[in-house]
Amino acid sequence: MKIRTRFAPSPTGYLHIGGVRTALFSWLYARKHGGDFILRIEDTDLERSTAESVNAILEGMTWLGLAYDQGPFFQTARFDRYQEAIRELLESGKAYPCYCSKEELDQMRAEQMERKQKPRYDGRCRDRMEPREGIKPVIRFRNPDQGEVVFEDLVKGKIVVRNEELDDLIIARSDGTPTYNLAVVIDDLDMGISHVVRGDDHINNTPRQINILKALGARIPQYGHLPMILGSDGARLSKRHGAVSVMQYRDAGYLPDALLNYLVRLGWSYRDQEIFSIDEMIERFDITDVNLAPSTFNPEKLLWLNHYYIKTADPAHIAQHLRWHLGHLNIDPSAGPDIVEVVKAQRDRSKTLVEMAKSSAFLYQEFSDYEAKAASKNLNSESLPVLETLRQGLGALTVWKAERIHGIIQAVVESRGLNFGKVAQPLRVAVSGSTASPAIDVTLELLGRDPTLARLDRAIHFIRAQNGGEIDAGQA
Repeated sequence: MKIRTRFAPSPTGYLHIGGVRTALFSWLYARKHGGDFILRIEDTDLERSTAESVNAILEGMTWLGLAYDQGPFFQTARFDRYQEAIRELLESGKAYPCYCSKEELDQMRAEQMERKQKPRYDGRCRDRMEPREGIKPVIRFRNPDQGEVVFEDLVKGKIVVRNEELDDLIIARSDGTPTYNLAVVIDDLDMGISHVVRGDDHINNTPRQINILKALGARIPQYGHLPMILGSDGARLSKRHGAVSVMQYRDAGYLPDALLNYLVRLGWSYRDQEIFSIDEMIERFDITDVNLAPSTFNPEKLLWLNHYYIKTADPAHIAQHLRWHLGHLNIDPSAGPDIVEVVKAQRDRSKTLVEMAKSSAFLYQEFSDYEAKAASKNLNSESLPVLETLRQGLGALTVWKAERIHGIIQAVVESRGLNFGKVAQPLRVAVSGSTASPAIDVTLELLGRDPTLARLDRAIHFIRAQNGGEIDAGQA
């Protein structure tokens, strides 16, 4: 039997961390076993489903690199198939119309609670023969009265639920639209899903869905329910913990590689290994090794992983993602230094691609102002002759390479009897506007000869203007 898994998000919001982990584990299981991974959009909630959310899901899956073999399939395109299944269940006596009004159901539940019973539908319409005038019925599945639902959960082990604990759930609303539990069963059946990997918030649905599948004479998939993800305070993961749209992690400068590596370790481990390539994840992932206990989301660990990937991944790969962030700053990355060389120069200093893009912006476009503190300390009468000497030496260079640039800077250090920082820092502020940049010789090579000389001229003019134009090169 070929393994077929699926990821089936509801487009009523963004694709968040919990959903991505579910998609990742389903994807890894299929890839490990040479199977298919299906993307299905469960959009039967017509009031809350939006095209914007669908686009966010598709964009997120693409950015993460979780390629699906089939889909996306939309439940709203399959209503005829659901109606066919409902008719089949009605004709076989395994479903029935329920004419109970809201008031009747409310009263029934209130009486059950008063008797300290679990509120549940009591099946009063099971044997009703005549319709009730003025009421459009819902359709309920006739759940077995006796016996047990037994299944071996891939994560939690053997689970047994007595049928007496399950009431007759609604499978079609009064307007004829199918409910989640009916649609998901028919989809899994028609799509040949062999393994259902999902969050354990669905575990109460599983015995109900198994009973519907049995009523249809269908093969039962294997189920694996993943424990939830918690915030650092032990509460269920929410926006304040980082449960935001996966695309917000892209916007914040995270690499998909780092996010996937972090998520695969949320609830699963392989010995003491922390860093996994995608190929290693596929090779070593086993859903039966998923922990039973909930996992805790740690933003600091994710940031550490992101920095690790920025430092160690192929610079060309990092550059592909950095281009988007430079573009976000209205910078054309083709109009400046080789972006791969920029990555090599900046990667040890950048925990996120947002940091890298912002700190590299001066290499591609002129900055507007010097940082006030940096200018006050480094662009003054003391540094003016140093910058003028550098301007003269650098202007005479015919080969613009880091080693030649370093030689000019070192010559000024020695001729002036200064430590290296007293020369390099004013130069750095002059060309970048701040005191932070890669090694100064590398910085100047990346910036280029003409921009470097133009910015030195600007800095010299700035110092003179700050001092009323009274300082000349002879004052030192």
